[in-house]
Amino acid sequence: MRNDIPLFEYDSDPHAVIEPDHEKIAVSLPERAVFAFVGETVDAYAAERGWPAVATFETVTKNFRVYRGEENGIPFALAEAPLGAPAATQFLDWLMGYGVKIVVSAGSCGALRDIPENAFLIPTRALRDEGTSYHYLPPSRFTETDETLRGVIEATLAEKRIPLVECTTWTTDGFFRETAAKVRARREEGCTAVEMECAALAAAAKFRGARFAEILYTADTLAHTDAYDERGWGEASRVPVLRLAIEAITKT
Repeated sequence: MRNDIPLFEYDSDPHAVIEPDHEKIAVSLPERAVFAFVGETVDAYAAERGWPAVATFETVTKNFRVYRGEENGIPFALAEAPLGAPAATQFLDWLMGYGVKIVVSAGSCGALRDIPENAFLIPTRALRDEGTSYHYLPPSRFTETDETLRGVIEATLAEKRIPLVECTTWTTDGFFRETAAKVRARREEGCTAVEMECAALAAAAKFRGARFAEILYTADTLAHTDAYDERGWGEASRVPVLRLAIEAITKT
């Protein structure tokens, strides 16, 4: 699709020069996966439970271990997700190349409205204000998450009487370009949260025929653009959100 704007030149060819499984490593991952933006919490959590690392995603900046976890007899892959749509999507595509078909992601977001820190949000769709998703789906304003998988996540939280909010999230590449005018515009369009990966991950999953949904917890707040507050970056939610994601993936 030729276009004056290169980002809109979508190519539907399912084959690329470098495929996600081009290394042909001897690993077959479980079809379920938890992909969590919680830093070293993933490694610590896996170590506490004695879950083995069964693969490694190697990059020039960091190597990411992929663990094989099991809860209630259900196996799943567990991996720390890197920050930002390009890096996170490359890793997720690699995971899907080696067998992953159902993905529950978990991570932090900025609040665009007056929402307390450490609240849980479930994105129904993500506004595509990043570049990566346009390599996986034709141009559009939003990418939707998987409705059935969202339902499983929501039921998991409901069983524990944990409040949640379904939302539209704003996925952006420009952390330092979230201007006051853009924040107001996104809020007027219905966005409740801002983060850097959801639209791209959902698009990649759709392209690969996989299912994707995400749990977000509120960290900093942009609700008042003249008084930005990083709060506690939602750090208290890292372990709880990981536990919830694991519980949800084992119910799919």
